[in-house]
Amino acid sequence: MTELEIRNLHVRAGDKAILRGVDLTVGKGEIHALMGPNGSGKSTLANAVMGHPGLEVTDGQIFFRGEDVTEADPDERARMGLFMAFQYPVSVPGVTVTKYLRTVMNAHREARGEEPIPLRDFRQTVEAAMKLTNVPREFSSRYLNEGFSGGEKKRMEILQLALQRPELAILDETDSGLDIDALRIVANGVNAVAGPDMGVLIITHYQRILHLVQPSHVHVMYQGRIVREGGPELVDQLEARGYGWITEELDEAA
Repeated sequence: MTELEIRNLHVRAGDKAILRGVDLTVGKGEIHALMGPNGSGKSTLANAVMGHPGLEVTDGQIFFRGEDVTEADPDERARMGLFMAFQYPVSVPGVTVTKYLRTVMNAHREARGEEPIPLRDFRQTVEAAMKLTNVPREFSSRYLNEGFSGGEKKRMEILQLALQRPELAILDETDSGLDIDALRIVANGVNAVAGPDMGVLIITHYQRILHLVQPSHVHVMYQGRIVREGGPELVDQLEARGYGWITEELDEAA
């Protein structure tokens, strides 16, 4: 079943055209990797899918679970089951991790017509998710991302992923700035949460996380377009040859 379908998407930020006709489909249970050099439009695509207000869709459509969400508000998309782990998670001083997580969970329950989660059930659910994603229990009483290291912030994103269990998860350069130990913890968390009911789109320009989280499909973006697609073997080609051979072929064909 198709979870996310992007058709001929063109996006601008101010006066600058960034996406120039992107087509991409992510199915349930699939793990897709979106790769490409810096400035190719990867994070813009992620933000456009989530409905970032600073971006303008000038052409094309975004479908989620068969419904056109091109004009939907970000919170509406999130309630429908779209999730994004940010490259640079923000700190929220004064709001504890526990309060934030319960607010998010209850917002999703409300969208499904359910009552707020009882406190006891909430604690049990969070403790189980923390164990699954290797997040220490003492994080619960800390302010959200306040004073967290880069690795701790990324682990908090994966904890939210484990609790929300979205239909589609977009991981925007979740591996950036992580040492090998933190990367392994984050990757293990993704592998623990991903499954047949969740589509995953991993955005990265490194290959190392893709040795720990195995993609079923690989896409290469360059200058606002997806210019190469393949399976896991494409990751090995990029690791061995970089992106230069792709850009050279495109320049020759132009």
